[in-house]
Amino acid sequence: MQILQFTDFSKLNLARLPSPCYVIDEVAIERNLAILKHVADASGAKVLAALKAFSCWRLGELTARYLSGSCASGLHEARLGHEHYGGEVHVFGAGYHEADLRQILDIAHHVVFNSCAQWLRFRPLCLEAQRRRPTLRFGLRINPEHSEGDVPIYDPCAPGSRLGILRSQLDVDSLEGISGLHFHTLCEHDFPPLARTLEAVETRFGDLLPRMEWVNFGGGHHITRPDYQVDDLIRCIRDFAARHQVQVYLEPGEAVAIGSGVLVSEVLDLTWNALDQAILDCSATCHMPDTLEMPYRAEVMGADAPGVLPHTYRLGGLTCLAGDVIGDYSFPTPLQVGQRVVFKDMAHYTMVKTSTFNGTRLPAIALWNSSTDALEIVRQFDYEDFRQRLS
Repeated sequence: MQILQFTDFSKLNLARLPSPCYVIDEVAIERNLAILKHVADASGAKVLAALKAFSCWRLGELTARYLSGSCASGLHEARLGHEHYGGEVHVFGAGYHEADLRQILDIAHHVVFNSCAQWLRFRPLCLEAQRRRPTLRFGLRINPEHSEGDVPIYDPCAPGSRLGILRSQLDVDSLEGISGLHFHTLCEHDFPPLARTLEAVETRFGDLLPRMEWVNFGGGHHITRPDYQVDDLIRCIRDFAARHQVQVYLEPGEAVAIGSGVLVSEVLDLTWNALDQAILDCSATCHMPDTLEMPYRAEVMGADAPGVLPHTYRLGGLTCLAGDVIGDYSFPTPLQVGQRVVFKDMAHYTMVKTSTFNGTRLPAIALWNSSTDALEIVRQFDYEDFRQRLS
């Protein structure tokens, strides 16, 4: 199957947008969804949209035409999936409040527990719910003790991780009522790390697989990236499912939205301290926190590394945090106050992680169709959105 390149947002007239603003290309989202559906159809896997990465529920109906449902990390995401995405709703929580779990059990199809202790505590409640809803299934998240992550904060199998049950901590006698296993070891990975992970899973937990109906391979699969080994993934899923007679699930998050969105910002001021500085109306800490947490360098449309092009600037946010700095970039011409600056690939793990620190305005959200140039400003935020989060 041919995999297309990412959207060219240079065709978008930035003057049509408020600032700051997240812009999502519907064509790119559908392209990604079609790739994921191809994987599902060719492999027999069921693919779920991980809402933790991308929760633009206005695209829920579109997503439902391609995927089998959604996966959530708690009650609110589960409700969003149930109300707007259709299909199956899968939930994994590192820990559950009983009140939240009771609501989850009314809408979820799979509920996955992070410890045998929580499963045993809530098993009577879960089995009672299953008698009312026979399609409800329960699973355990396992930790195969196989680390593929390069960044500890995003490595679920790092030493001392709180996520997943080690084989030494898994009480086989607690498996009554459990029909599946879930693991998650990847973050922005291609296929070979998954293949190595599966070897670790089969080595440590292979004796349990004959007792299971399903296995969830979690997320972190960059399936829609242009160089991802899609055919290898399809063969692997087929072989694993046939070997263990299980239904395989995948939970891509970034892969739904990769290459589909940008963050449009505006230059508010130009200053100098050791180098030229540009203050933008967006914020690293409020609008793209992974640039600080991971950290990683966001790409800017038309810019390059410092010193490559004639004019280098440090791009900074508008909050009082001294470290609210996006990075140093060079541009072909001097920046001007009022000029738009566009950060690339900003649909995933941005909107879902924004904050209003300092009362900073949340970026607007717009949907754009790169084929027709149709543009809709879906949501703009104001003081009331800041005030209502406080008391």
